[in-house]
Amino acid sequence: MKRAIVFPGQGSQQVGMGRALADAFESARLVFQEVDDTLGQKLSKIMFEGPEEELVLTENAQPAIMANSIAILRVLEREGKLKLENYASYFAGHSLGEYTALCAARSLTLADTARLLKLRGQAMQKAVPEGEGAMAALLGYGFDKTTAIINSVSRYGVCAIANDNSPEQVVISGTKKLVAQAVEMAKADGASKAVMLQVSAPFHCLLMQPAATVMKDALLNAAIKLPIRPIIANVTATAVTDPVEIKTLLVQQVSGMVRWRESVQYMAKQGVVYALELGTGKVLSGLIRRTEPTISTASVSIPKDIEEFQSAN
Repeated sequence: MKRAIVFPGQGSQQVGMGRALADAFESARLVFQEVDDTLGQKLSKIMFEGPEEELVLTENAQPAIMANSIAILRVLEREGKLKLENYASYFAGHSLGEYTALCAARSLTLADTARLLKLRGQAMQKAVPEGEGAMAALLGYGFDKTTAIINSVSRYGVCAIANDNSPEQVVISGTKKLVAQAVEMAKADGASKAVMLQVSAPFHCLLMQPAATVMKDALLNAAIKLPIRPIIANVTATAVTDPVEIKTLLVQQVSGMVRWRESVQYMAKQGVVYALELGTGKVLSGLIRRTEPTISTASVSIPKDIEEFQSAN
């Protein structure tokens, strides 16, 4: 049976994440301690206790979400006797989750992943002055219809599809004025819901090019090894194993579209029938089921989930 292990992106963070894991399992505590030591900050304290306004900062949210997912994975490996080489056929992650996937696949060390995501968060935050960019979610409105609107408004500036999440969920990104205009056009054209998102920057569009330049320099010297199983890259929606290509795609990913719908379709075409989501919430599981109902899903976040996973496996 072919399985994928998938990791969530920004927006899945919440105060209290990882605390029950740290209380229950030493292997989780060691992950949080290593990330804290690497970054020189008590990120775990912000994760466990807040305040929320600190946790949602991009430079904190990105390494925090990764640390939580890897802590869950380490517990499953130690307590659940999960052997990744035997269990997973593919790894994938949504946006920052692609870095988590690389860490899980032993392509990146935990310390390097934490450092890269801290830098990525800072660079993405600084790329666009506050208030100039925006993002919006279009629900009940697919890729083709959204593309038509984007083609119409992007003649006047930056507006692009940031995340193609599922057949009925697309996120757009760009300058505030054009994103707002696209939202109104989608509403008028029958989108079931079109809303501006509360985000700190317009991710995954050309406005992020300064951040892509920062990450290109950082990744140049990063030690990326051959992953134990292929990674499904966000910007190509296909499997990648070559470390040089992985670096190139991670740079492109900063300002490029997250092709999650196509990534899920790729998994299905490769024979994946089960996806395990590791992290807070069940967002990816829902997107996977709506895109490819043939893929069964499960999510692991808290100690109770780990017990259920052990019982089922």
